[in-house]
Amino acid sequence: MSIRDDAPEVAAPLEPAQSPFKGKTGLIRIVHAFFNSCAGLADAWRHESAFRQEILLAAILVPLALVVPASPVERALLIASVLLVIIVELLNTGVEVAIDRISFEHHSLSKRAKDIGSAAVFVALLLLGAVWGVILLPRLYPV
Repeated sequence: MSIRDDAPEVAAPLEPAQSPFKGKTGLIRIVHAFFNSCAGLADAWRHESAFRQEILLAAILVPLALVVPASPVERALLIASVLLVIIVELLNTGVEVAIDRISFEHHSLSKRAKDIGSAAVFVALLLLGAVWGVILLPRLYPV
């Protein structure tokens, strides 16, 4: 009998659980990602009034950004600030949905997570206002 026979067996470390959708590569992954993204946008549209409001804001501001007198860089900043609000809203919605998935129970950490996500949207909206103001106010009220 060798020493190894008496040694207690050590369990192999557990592998973290992975999504069955992981491992797809190449064009298949891109196609799946595209359809998942479309589903996420549709879900946000159906269930989030703030997202619908921000899409309406984008539907007004993006065409406006294309017609106001601005340099190409300024135009890009105007549009990017609008898109940033939508991106941050989608991330905030993801946080809120994940928190709600865990529990509807009121918890201080859940409130903190949701409030911080909301604050991120607020900051993105402030940035949008600042960018539009800095670029458009001198054109509206030349000095």
